[in-house]
Amino acid sequence: MVTKLSRIGNSQGLRLPKPLIVKYHLESGIILEECEQGLLIRPAKEEKLSWAETFKQMKAEKEDWSDWDVISGDGVE
Repeated sequence: MVTKLSRIGNSQGLRLPKPLIVKYHLESGIILEECEQGLLIRPAKEEKLSWAETFKQMKAEKEDWSDWDVISGDGVE
């Protein structure tokens, strides 16, 4: 996407289309970071997952708990 800077008083501003603002949750402000590849724009507030969303993500991750099958001191050697 190519866009132009708009004059805002003695400064210039970047206009972002509303669909991008909504898609990337930028409504409450942005954090602008300078990095090696250029500029990174991200939401000022990190969205927290609800308990239900957290549980879904944890359930989706297939964790390997086989190391915990036998614990020293549990009588199994």
